[in-house]
Amino acid sequence: MKACDSNIKETLALVKQMIELAEKGDLEREDNGCGILYGILRDAAYKIKQVAEMEREAHIKKGWWDEPH
Repeated sequence: MKACDSNIKETLALVKQMIELAEKGDLEREDNGCGILYGILRDAAYKIKQVAEMEREAHIKKGWWDEPH
């Protein structure tokens, strides 16, 4: 796997962790400030995920992506 593909794969794994943390944090929060924090984290994760998935698809079309998505 090319380094650029590996970085996209790592980004998608990080996004998954961000979403999981946002969900956990939102369930366990005790005030509105934390709700805002986890909402921002979730929104950022989904935006990053969208761009990373677009890049992954571009790499697949170029024939660079070596493993199934």
